[in-house]
Amino acid sequence: MKKCMIIGCGGVASVAIHKCCQNSEVFEGIMIASRTKSKCDALKEKLQPTTKTVIETAQVNADNVDELIALIESYKPDVVLNLALPYQDLTIMDACLATKTHYVDTANYEPLDTAKFEYKWQWAYREKFEKAGITALLGSGFDPGVTGVFSAYAMKHEFDEINYIDILDCNGGDHGYPFATNFNPEINIREVSAKGSYIEDGKWVETEPMEIKRVYNFKGVGEKDMYLLHHEELESLALNIKGIKRIRFFMTFGQSYLTHLKCLENVGMTSIEPIMYEGKEIVPLQFLKAVLPDPASLGPRTVGKTNIGCIFRGKKDGKDKTYYLYNICDHQECYKEVGSQAISYTTGVPAMIGAMMIINGTWNKAGVYNIEEFDPDPFMEALNKWGLPWEEDFNPVLVD
Repeated sequence: MKKCMIIGCGGVASVAIHKCCQNSEVFEGIMIASRTKSKCDALKEKLQPTTKTVIETAQVNADNVDELIALIESYKPDVVLNLALPYQDLTIMDACLATKTHYVDTANYEPLDTAKFEYKWQWAYREKFEKAGITALLGSGFDPGVTGVFSAYAMKHEFDEINYIDILDCNGGDHGYPFATNFNPEINIREVSAKGSYIEDGKWVETEPMEIKRVYNFKGVGEKDMYLLHHEELESLALNIKGIKRIRFFMTFGQSYLTHLKCLENVGMTSIEPIMYEGKEIVPLQFLKAVLPDPASLGPRTVGKTNIGCIFRGKKDGKDKTYYLYNICDHQECYKEVGSQAISYTTGVPAMIGAMMIINGTWNKAGVYNIEEFDPDPFMEALNKWGLPWEEDFNPVLVD
């Protein structure tokens, strides 16, 4: 029996679990494990009557390696799909190493005390995973994730070398709240309030937060303001895609979101430095997370579409070439299918596909790898099959 242990039970995990249950030929058994077992049980109760996949649940603290090891040893999954917080990547990797179990995640490790997204901590595990004969697949969400698969696909089929990549992440959804985040508020706000950066000629170029703005007309959404952010896949794509001169990441934000964020920043609510409040130490950003709407609750009220993809420029047979690969996803369609908005859907579907690639042996290399280091074709095929069909444009408008 092929089994997957899924750690986490938030918005993205819920989508991945729905998708595993739709794909019961591959996922014959799943275990949903989270700090709050009642959430896992509620999902099991909802999904078990609809699927052949045998669902089990468990309580686990993903910060505790011994607890994780004990749970993995008792369930014996073929792969662990980590949909917990990025702060917990290393403890889960440690548990997978100890039990010789394949590992998949969607976001790179980030220390709790610094908003610093980079791969060095996880890449340090390469030799250990290789020696153990197991695979760690890093970044199997959308960005990072599908953006890496798109890059590998473009490299394999459309280019001899890719010189420029612009990753564009547009959310044209409207949830009706004055201010809310579409995924974990703590991660979202840390990401957005950090300095921006991009890679040019092999070096990081740093910018002030939201310093670089462009306007782009997205198919299915329309014209949107987008801003250059630091994003983790830039680091791995710059190493793994041949010929890169510059790689950038842009995300769209509405003016209302940015005004609220600036105000919260100005009064110290986005800080990750602990403060004393009524004799107790609290982290302002964690308190803010507690008062904001839960991203999982946005599904029923979010309307509109997302459009996420990559614009490539490079050479084919000595000639200049441009190519744009993207996906358009409808918030309400996602909600009808799996009870979630498109932000969770676009991450949860690739998470299931990545776990499927490992569990059925399609991707099989011992060590720690980023997603673009594998053959993209089976993943691209699966995107079309499981709800994230991609589109191509051979003459896109470029970003200056």
